[in-house]
Amino acid sequence: MAGKSNRGWHLIRGWAMAVYVFMFLPVAVVVLLSFNASQFGSFPMTGFSFRWFVELAQNEAILRAFRTSVILGALTAVFSTTLGVLASLALVRYDVPGRNMITTMLIAPILVPEVVLAVALLLFLNFLGLPKSFPLLLAGHVIFTLPFVILVVQARLVSIKRDIEEAALSLGASPRQTFFEITLPLMMPAVLAGGLFAFTISFDDITGTLFWKPGGVETVPTQIFAMLRNSISPEINALGTVMILMTVGLPLIGLAIARKVASKGGS
Repeated sequence: MAGKSNRGWHLIRGWAMAVYVFMFLPVAVVVLLSFNASQFGSFPMTGFSFRWFVELAQNEAILRAFRTSVILGALTAVFSTTLGVLASLALVRYDVPGRNMITTMLIAPILVPEVVLAVALLLFLNFLGLPKSFPLLLAGHVIFTLPFVILVVQARLVSIKRDIEEAALSLGASPRQTFFEITLPLMMPAVLAGGLFAFTISFDDITGTLFWKPGGVETVPTQIFAMLRNSISPEINALGTVMILMTVGLPLIGLAIARKVASKGGS
């Protein structure tokens, strides 16, 4: 029996490894071809070069899309984190009427397919007679990223004992002082993680952005999509590598910062 059990686990591990290779091998190919000296994105590679990254840095359309994505992601992170912290405090610390229904409504965008949410919001804007604009694009990203922030912050807030806040209030601290000097520092790892989640999701989003963006405004994903309509340029591989580094590196950096903050708070 033990031998059969071991063989079963080896088989499961083998299938898991095969799935991971199937998922991440195309990503590795994109990163590898971004350093290909040839203008043709194919194997065998003719040499190792940073040529396409240099041309990427000189492409005004891509730089403009990158700036738009960074600004949109930063604003999304700020608004989503602020609203997520306030909503989490209200839903966890206070007896709000209809709390379960409100929580479900706030988290609902995660449960709904993004394309359905994008179309629904677009139809609602058309019903209101509002033209597409950058603020409405920002609102769409906030709606989509807010549930992630709420889930992360709520999980942290539930673990913070109410006794600590009550002790501060009993010692003469005002509710505002208690929040900024006690509650917020204890919540900071989750706040940072939620903000980075919101920025990364906004920076990487394409489905909702295609429906919500006004004419003439391009983000990095939509710029890549537009470039793919004409031809597969090696610059796309370089841009894909930059996006992979950002979307993977930022959460890892945020996790390291959150752990450092948590360890300082614990000590």
